[in-house]
Amino acid sequence: QVRLVESGGGLVQPGGSLRLSCVTSGMNFKLYAMNWYRQTPGKERELVASITSDHKRNYVDSVKDRFTISRDNVRTTLYLQMNDLTPADTAVYYCNTKYRDYQVWGRGTQVTVSP
Repeated sequence: QVRLVESGGGLVQPGGSLRLSCVTSGMNFKLYAMNWYRQTPGKERELVASITSDHKRNYVDSVKDRFTISRDNVRTTLYLQMNDLTPADTAVYYCNTKYRDYQVWGRGTQVTVSP
């Protein structure tokens, strides 16, 4: 069974930083592209960042200069370093991968950016 477990969310002031983690199990992690999504109530779930098995990265424009996605294939863990956070970054952040024919999601971790 593939499992994705996010952590690292919390309350942070504008301009602050958080580092999200996604611990995976049940899959050969190094072979799979991984994604971070986020969702705010009333809005569509948004792809924030992705990283391929060969470490190519992509970001949505709104976070491109502030967020960094990375992966540790030894620890089978995905990360999202988030810097210079703004209230617009407030959302539930989800780890995601396409495993075989299925989309696999974590339960999410809440990020709240507020003074």
